[in-house]
Amino acid sequence: METAYLQKHLGACLTQGLAEVARIRPVDPIEYLALWIYKYKENVTMEKLRQKEMVDLERERELALMEQEMMERLKAEELMFQQKQLELEMQEQERQRLEELQRAQEHLEKMRMNMENVAKSEDTSYLEDTAADSGKTLAEISDRFGAPKLSRVEEVDEPMLSDVALNIDQDL
Repeated sequence: METAYLQKHLGACLTQGLAEVARIRPVDPIEYLALWIYKYKENVTMEKLRQKEMVDLERERELALMEQEMMERLKAEELMFQQKQLELEMQEQERQRLEELQRAQEHLEKMRMNMENVAKSEDTSYLEDTAADSGKTLAEISDRFGAPKLSRVEEVDEPMLSDVALNIDQDL
């Protein structure tokens, strides 16, 4: 049982230390072996600490990579969100522009209708005035002082030349 304990806890250390003492052959081998065992323990402790730090560093590196991937996803999502916002703003501006255009077209249509109504009413009032005035003479229509009081003269249509008379003139 003691040999198993010694083998488990001191086996590698003592074997290496004794091999070192045999190779170097110091003046005081016991002191040299004692110092070598202290240095061995310090080296083993430092190696365990280094191994632990390596594991911690690897874990931190993995966390940093995951965080970096998360940040890249967040940036991509933010960029996509900004693009969607920009698209929505552009659609809203387009919708507003179309509404303004439609309102302007409706306004122009109303103005055109009003102009047509005004023109029709002017035409009808002009026709009414001309119809009322058609039987009157210039003197009756004019309210100027000293306008001549001429009688009305009706014009008679002149007889039109027939096609035969025109053909005769062309033959000559």
